[in-house]
Amino acid sequence: MKKRIMVVFGTRPEAIKMAPLVNALKESKHLEPVVVVTAQHREMLDQVLNAFNITPDYDLNVMRAEQTLSHITSQVLKEMESIIQKETPNMVLVHGDTTTTFSAALAAFYQKVSIGHVEAGLRTYNKFAPYPEELNRQLTTRLADLHFAPTLRAKDNLLKEQVDESTIFVTGNTVIDALNTTVDPNYNSKLLSQYKDKRVILLTAHRRENLGEPMIQIFKAMKHIADTHRDVVIVYPVHKNPKIRELAQRYLTHDRIELIEPLDVMDFHNFAAASEIILTDSGGIQEEAPSLNKPVLVLRDVTERPEGVESGVLKIVGTDFEKIVTETNRLLNNREIYDEMTQLKNPYGDGQASHRIVDIISHYYGFILEKPSDFMNS
Repeated sequence: MKKRIMVVFGTRPEAIKMAPLVNALKESKHLEPVVVVTAQHREMLDQVLNAFNITPDYDLNVMRAEQTLSHITSQVLKEMESIIQKETPNMVLVHGDTTTTFSAALAAFYQKVSIGHVEAGLRTYNKFAPYPEELNRQLTTRLADLHFAPTLRAKDNLLKEQVDESTIFVTGNTVIDALNTTVDPNYNSKLLSQYKDKRVILLTAHRRENLGEPMIQIFKAMKHIADTHRDVVIVYPVHKNPKIRELAQRYLTHDRIELIEPLDVMDFHNFAAASEIILTDSGGIQEEAPSLNKPVLVLRDVTERPEGVESGVLKIVGTDFEKIVTETNRLLNNREIYDEMTQLKNPYGDGQASHRIVDIISHYYGFILEKPSDFMNS
């Protein structure tokens, strides 16, 4: 009899990373998925579900205007209790570090259901950077039974925290699996075609810790770059957060800065692939962009993805005006420096993470006798 694996996610980045895993579970001879979305993000989540043709079995629809972390935590915890009791899954799979992740894992623990943690072991060891994600993932580690670490560094973090090594598996990151299905070298769109004579800088900025003065400095740097490079256009898919939108409208008025609505996953991945440089405070984009051979400047002071910095595919620039401008100019003006960041192997995965995770869970329940091999990124 197949084991029932409940897959829980609630935000756009989670959905992108869990979608290939849901589809791999559907193909399994031994496992069957039950998909639960919390809709911590509503509209942006729906875009991904449509793109990957995933219909949830349950939709908690917890998102509210100006929602608080306490609201999300309490609602997910309450709603997940009844769903777990009804479905009696063999395992609950959560991803990464969102409030949905921690709340769903806690609900599973309260029901004494096994927990698998996808993208386990990422750390900054600063509980407010990123906030609240750093504590969400640390707390989820204490609850989880299986830890699917994307890299050897993530595994080492878990080992230092006294996690049983027999429960840790290095899988690579499922976001690379997603890229293999979304990026099309022949992709074309009206959005891409209007910038064909320009060098495109793709900007994404949304993190809570960057709200206020840090984001203002980012936006002022973008405007300065647009002023000094007439062949450059900066495209910013603006996050739905009203505070971010207000700042963007105030500081990014320029004829070569385009403020657009968030892109669906197909458009975003292909637009990123066609861009010149990516500036971001997103974690997922730090993992994706190296597979697209794009240099990434990280708009954060610390990152839980140090492998990319160490390998040279990422560079941390923080939110300092001068540093952002200097490092962006280096990439725009020096092809040798640019090429050094774009001709390196992606340390985050090889596109097989979802199948590894399915095999590991199948092994855990005795369907597969031989332990699946790890993804080695060293």
